[in-house]
Amino acid sequence: MSALAGKELRIIGFLCNWCSYGGADTAGVARATQPTDLRIVRVPCSGRVDPLFVVRALLNGADGVLVSGCHPGDCHYAAGNYYARRRLEILRQFLPVLGIDPRRFEYTWISASEGQRWQAAVTEFTRQIHSLGPAPKLEDAEPLVRVADMALTALRPLGTGRNAALDELKAAIKAKLPELDCVIGWKQGYDAAHAAPLFMRTEADVDQLIWGPLNVSNPATYLPSLKGKKVGIVVKGCDSRSVVELLQEGLIRREDLTVFSMPCEGTLDMARVQQELGSYRHIDSVERDEAGVTITADGQPHRFCMVEYAQGKCYGCTTPGAVLADVRLGTPTPVTPAEATPPELALLDGMSLGERFSFWKTQMERCIRCGACRNACPMCVCRDYCVSESRDPHWLTQEDKPTEKLFFQAIHALHLAGRCTGCGECQRACPVGIPILALRQHISRAVSQTFDGYRPGMNTGATPPLLGYAVEEKSIHEREWK
Repeated sequence: MSALAGKELRIIGFLCNWCSYGGADTAGVARATQPTDLRIVRVPCSGRVDPLFVVRALLNGADGVLVSGCHPGDCHYAAGNYYARRRLEILRQFLPVLGIDPRRFEYTWISASEGQRWQAAVTEFTRQIHSLGPAPKLEDAEPLVRVADMALTALRPLGTGRNAALDELKAAIKAKLPELDCVIGWKQGYDAAHAAPLFMRTEADVDQLIWGPLNVSNPATYLPSLKGKKVGIVVKGCDSRSVVELLQEGLIRREDLTVFSMPCEGTLDMARVQQELGSYRHIDSVERDEAGVTITADGQPHRFCMVEYAQGKCYGCTTPGAVLADVRLGTPTPVTPAEATPPELALLDGMSLGERFSFWKTQMERCIRCGACRNACPMCVCRDYCVSESRDPHWLTQEDKPTEKLFFQAIHALHLAGRCTGCGECQRACPVGIPILALRQHISRAVSQTFDGYRPGMNTGATPPLLGYAVEEKSIHEREWK
């Protein structure tokens, strides 16, 4: 029977074998009164607690999750809890964007001799969960449909790249081509209104290169699969951040890479463009001026002004020029860094926890589990060993349930924590238009606020925060249970 009044709730505790589990045992030997709601999972180290364990438990019926390990500095494995501290703090800040009350998750440090401290911690956490009541279930949430407002003011002038030095770029690529296996860029796709990846191996291939607002894809996605080859790549500013992040993590080698860049003036949101075009049989022409693009389909012209139809990421872009480049052509417009909340993230910021839960239920019911978001992501490099497809351990089932689909998105977002460069390929590739980029943007904001404004893909010598630790953390405060 629960030590607290009322019905027992489902609380999961992940306890370090060497300290916290010993602390719980000490409390038991001392016959200290404890709530019986807690179900303990013993782990070798708090560093072994993947944040996905917590998300999985909370999405699948747990009312609360408590993680406890050795005090920082006393880890049996030297630094396991230092890594855990960073991961668990970011997880705590990530849960609200899913619609999960962050008070349902807590982490603390308890040694084997602190039986009384353990009793206080588990009792207080259990009281907290009882005050919140049973956790809501995603399947029971009411449907909620909302659309992000794209009427934003850009931090820089948006244009079409009409006056870009494309001929000079082609000449520079042709000059370097004999030294390279290929150069990645863009060419016209199945019609003049769409672009496709271009792998340039001959001068004739280079002549197909295009530049402008239709170059929406991120060519850095292909670099890890070409590791070991001499590769050139044409990048926009946001693409270059992905290149830098891949270099930071050793997924590609700098000596094998030649980066070509020109200033980017923005790219079109092709989902909204396609919606405006509707059904058509043929694209007659695509014309650009300084401010926008006119696409004529079946004889009907459609005007797309860049300030109205740019991708959401372009409005707040502070890197119109490449962060890293070997060949630079043109001068980007200077941008003063400023706080700019992306439209999808602003949409979620304006919702309550319950509304977010309902929102994601509605969105996940539309998901077809095609994997396009994962496959388009330049930082998602373990596709042949993706945990979402693993059967040992079996992370996901094949059930067509919103819970399973949202957990997949949580897997992707948490694996990108401190690594996502905000290129937006995941959302752009989604065939049903789910605003999944907001999950990555939220966790990137949490990382930036916690780790001194860190931005992925800006410095090849930097270490992503969740791949390292500090003995004394400036923005992570230890939680005391009284």
